Amino acid sequence: MKLIDTHCHLNMPQFKGQIEAIIDEAKAVGVERFVSVAFDEASSDEIVSLSDRYKEREIYASVGVHPHDSKSVARGIPESLKRLAAKDRVVAIGETGLDYHYDHSPRGVQREVFALHINWAKESKKPLIVHVREAYRDALDLLKSEGADEVGGVVHCFSGEKNDAFAAIDMGFYVSFAGPLTYPNSLSLKEIAALLPVERLLCETDSPYLAPQAHRGKTNKPAYVRYVYEALSEAKGVGLDELAIRLWDNAKALFRWEG
Repeated sequence: MKLIDTHCHLNMPQFKGQIEAIIDEAKAVGVERFVSVAFDEASSDEIVSLSDRYKEREIYASVGVHPHDSKSVARGIPESLKRLAAKDRVVAIGETGLDYHYDHSPRGVQREVFALHINWAKESKKPLIVHVREAYRDALDLLKSEGADEVGGVVHCFSGEKNDAFAAIDMGFYVSFAGPLTYPNSLSLKEIAALLPVERLLCETDSPYLAPQAHRGKTNKPAYVRYVYEALSEAKGVGLDELAIRLWDNAKALFRWEG
């Protein structure tokens, strides 16, 4: 059984000096591939370097600026950052999107920078990794108006309503579930997961954040993506082995992997 953690942050301080051990632990439970996701200019550089250094360990990268930090690129995406998208190990643009929970960057700036990312993805011909929190209507409207269906992508760590999920899928996007799917009070997420077509689903950890119920309150790790797969398997009524095969194929299609 081959699992994929489609969204983790391996450059974070919690993992410093432990990458080999973290990957070995994950591989011991079947996790064979990892997408380490950037959230600003500095992390984009770090993650691309990390993915090159650990190429044989199946670590891939994204590049982009999180909505929290969108004010840092309000004048436009720097060319130095755009050039990173051409690197062999870079499989996506993001994470980008809208976050109206914290408003670390003004909402208008978030929307402008999100639109810049969508057009950057179209120029790069690479899919988007989209972060949305308490902003699904605006995020989906922007994806549609900016023609994001041209490249597709994934709404990561999904936390919206059923209609939001189906709207994303209708634009050719995938919907990814993380640790919250395992929480006892996440009945609505489980109900949504049960309704969505399996060919549009992915699993992730968002590690080091959002540890699954079995490790809640502790540092999340890529190995724990197996708990998310198990929760999704239960919600869908699909065997874990079959689900793993289907989601591997989904990730291959999204990130344009050959094998």
